[in-house]
Amino acid sequence: MERIKQEAQSVEHFLKTVKETPLREPNQTGQQGRLIFAMDATASREPTWDMACQIQSDMFIQPDCINNLSVQLVYYRGYNECKASPWVNNARELLKLMSAIRCRAGGTQIGRVIKHAISESKERSVQAAVFVGDCLEEPLPALLELAGQLRLLNSPLFIFQEGYDLHAGQGFQKLAKVSGGVYCQFDQHSASQLSALLNAVSAYTVGGKDALKKQLKDGRMQAAQLLEQLNSP
Repeated sequence: MERIKQEAQSVEHFLKTVKETPLREPNQTGQQGRLIFAMDATASREPTWDMACQIQSDMFIQPDCINNLSVQLVYYRGYNECKASPWVNNARELLKLMSAIRCRAGGTQIGRVIKHAISESKERSVQAAVFVGDCLEEPLPALLELAGQLRLLNSPLFIFQEGYDLHAGQGFQKLAKVSGGVYCQFDQHSASQLSALLNAVSAYTVGGKDALKKQLKDGRMQAAQLLEQLNSP
């Protein structure tokens, strides 16, 4: 019991340190933006998988991101299967990778996804890590500590929850906030909203908050949703 208490205090201290660490603007070097796109490919997501694949490939379509965005697809499914693709920089290749994946029953592996994002960010800057999923079955304290490490690496989590699972939603919100990122919710009837939000994330990956402010001036209101959370303490 004492050991568990000490571990909890250690995590709490780490998260306090993370919260007090100022975030830097991403991608100040002018290099190609890098975005990890992680997906829950377990059986519960099968009904909307094809729709999601098409929407997610649209991230490349907007002019600001063509030739300036590189994406790595990460997914988990089945029993202990979690894989990462090569980095790609065009919509056709991303859609090809996604279309080859079929959903398979299994538990969530969000911890493995975040650990992979940490590893990639240490090797070379990753401006954003997107996660799309509908449930959370892992202990939250350990995930929060990992999310804090992403914040220190300046690689925020953009979490898009499919559906209305309350437990998952509460956990996802905390993970996004600790990482310095954004949480949003969608369902099968809000495909256009998700598409616009993902386009805003890809713009952020390439050009930071200035790119979102430009989108807002152009009347794309999803940028405001991201900016509000990114600017919150």
